[in-house]
Amino acid sequence: MRLKSKGIVRYFLELSFDGTDYHGWQRQPNAISVQQQLEEALSMLLSETVDVTAAGRTDAGVHAHQLFVHFDTLQELDTQGLAHRLNRFLPEAIVVHEIFQVQEEAHARFDALSRTYRYRISTLKDPFSTRFAWHFVQPLQLDVMNEAAKMLLGTHDFECFSKSNTDVKTFICTITQAVFEQVGHEIVFTIKADRFLRNMVRAIVGTLVEVGSGKRDLYSIQSILESKSRSEAGVSVPAKGLSLIAVEYPELRLHAR
Repeated sequence: MRLKSKGIVRYFLELSFDGTDYHGWQRQPNAISVQQQLEEALSMLLSETVDVTAAGRTDAGVHAHQLFVHFDTLQELDTQGLAHRLNRFLPEAIVVHEIFQVQEEAHARFDALSRTYRYRISTLKDPFSTRFAWHFVQPLQLDVMNEAAKMLLGTHDFECFSKSNTDVKTFICTITQAVFEQVGHEIVFTIKADRFLRNMVRAIVGTLVEVGSGKRDLYSIQSILESKSRSEAGVSVPAKGLSLIAVEYPELRLHAR
């Protein structure tokens, strides 16, 4: 049952998606996006126009294990029932985990304390990771790659790893984790920061892979950062290996009064 509230109510929605067949998160005029699918489903089920605001925008082919969005409505929602109906209506590649009421000023993007991404590199041909990992067979020196990754920790200007012609006001980000691990036949890179620029993680991984394969010197990372030039950094690795895996929020802001 849906009831009219006394005013606008804000809800957070947690979802996951396989981004393989979508042209990124953000709604676009001539391509199918995850945002479009979610907004159309919510609008239909609530019988009103619903706009959602996400914690971040993933590029075409990038996945999300955890993404939060917020939306407003004048209705008091049966959140469990709505989540169930959404999952029956949405494509199989998109799953809603939870919907919950938050304080009216809570914001999915601006309140996020950090985002964590994971990039998977498969060193063997694996039919079960084809959609979610980059197949790369050349030997890599993980210890050298991790030494290079340490140079990215802290607060820096990351313009050199940002897609050109982006409309951000600042390229300053603070990275608190950047590490490679061997997991079976996969090399997994985990990176956590307060914010990320467009294409930033894929450009970082491409650069560090060049370090690990001996194509680039370990200590070139500092000069790349100082250059602020995208052309100085390495190539962008394929989108399919990248997933947003966690978004962190201040706990108190997520509790409705």
